[in-house]
Amino acid sequence: MTVALSDRDAAIASINALQVSAAAKGTALRAPPPEPTTCCGRGCTGCVWEGYYAAVAWWIEEAQANLLQI
Repeated sequence: MTVALSDRDAAIASINALQVSAAAKGTALRAPPPEPTTCCGRGCTGCVWEGYYAAVAWWIEEAQANLLQI
């Protein structure tokens, strides 16, 4: 399943939900990608946030797959 994220709140909510699910199953997930700290706020093409959302989407897919195996 492909996850599409475009805002910080959705990314954080998804990360938190999966971490809660993992804890309920007595397991841990690898750390999610760190939030960017170098955004200039000018809306650049290829903004660091775009890369972050892509990395979080990949992390979510991996976390979901790992949780299904438990």
